[in-house]
Amino acid sequence: MLADADSFIEGLRATEAEDSIGEISGEVVICTKCRLCETRKHAVPGEGSISSRVMFVGEAPGEQEDVQGRPFVGAAGKLLTELLQSINLRRQDVYITNIAKCRPPNNRPPRKDEAGACRPYLERQIALIRPKVICPMGNSAIRAFMDSDKSVTELHGIPFEVESVTYFPMYHPAAALYTFSLRRVMEEDFRKLRGLLDSMAD
Repeated sequence: MLADADSFIEGLRATEAEDSIGEISGEVVICTKCRLCETRKHAVPGEGSISSRVMFVGEAPGEQEDVQGRPFVGAAGKLLTELLQSINLRRQDVYITNIAKCRPPNNRPPRKDEAGACRPYLERQIALIRPKVICPMGNSAIRAFMDSDKSVTELHGIPFEVESVTYFPMYHPAAALYTFSLRRVMEEDFRKLRGLLDSMAD
């Protein structure tokens, strides 16, 4: 189930009608709510289609993302693009963001307070885009949505639904860069995602 499900849904419902992705992004790039603002080059709000049926949520920006201010533009981003193309999706067809909007030092996982500082931005993005499927990628992202101690190894590729939104946990693409056998696992999970999206076709 969702971590703090009631408060999360309440946050989504509280989003004001005049809110926009551009406004959220503008707030993110000047945010000073946590210590990560002290070491970042650029905050990384997210990018993609605001009418997308699927949202990919990673853990935090890496070095190249920090330099460019865009999500998933390094080696992991290249793999994500290839995986999307394998199921006939383009980057511009989906929305891509992270639970933490600034790079943690040395690419460590974001701490609970850092992810918590960014949580309202993520809630507002979800409320505006209203994706049918949210794909948290990696342990930190999965735990931002699930009240569970289980790891991505146990949870990947298994959808679950909360409040009419389907969550589909995945490995972070960076994991497949270090453990090549995971690429085949991710390819299979993306095929499952394609089937899930097709089953939701209007």
